Amino acid sequence: MRISARADYAVRAALQLAASPDAGPLKAEAIADAQSIPHKFLESILNDMRRGGLVLSRRGGNGGYRLARAAASISIADVIRVVDGPLVSVRGVRPPELSYTGPAESLLPLWIALRSNVREILDGVSLADVATAQLPASVSELADSPGAWVNP
Repeated sequence: MRISARADYAVRAALQLAASPDAGPLKAEAIADAQSIPHKFLESILNDMRRGGLVLSRRGGNGGYRLARAAASISIADVIRVVDGPLVSVRGVRPPELSYTGPAESLLPLWIALRSNVREILDGVSLADVATAQLPASVSELADSPGAWVNP
């Protein structure tokens, strides 16, 4: 699975907003500086997140961005879907829309299983979980497995 720069930046921006819920709206420039995200790229991402209902924006001197709802109710998957679309696709097609024949026939259940596991992890972790370093035990266990940090 590949996480795009757009998705990575969106999650990081959302986490910056989640980490300062009482400070009022944050300006895009402040988020960009705090997370080392190109400002113009972040503006586009924040607009997608606003259209997707994840952030609210306010114009003016006291304006900026804030989460549209509690960080605990926004999953990492929610953020990725808003900026990149489906979590798992094959050649840009969602797995249930695919079909294979012959020896490749069992690829479809493999792609479906992959999508199921990705969903389970990313839908099961909220912005609040990450912002407070309180990852679910199941995610921590996966990250602690011996081969998790090794690139084959």
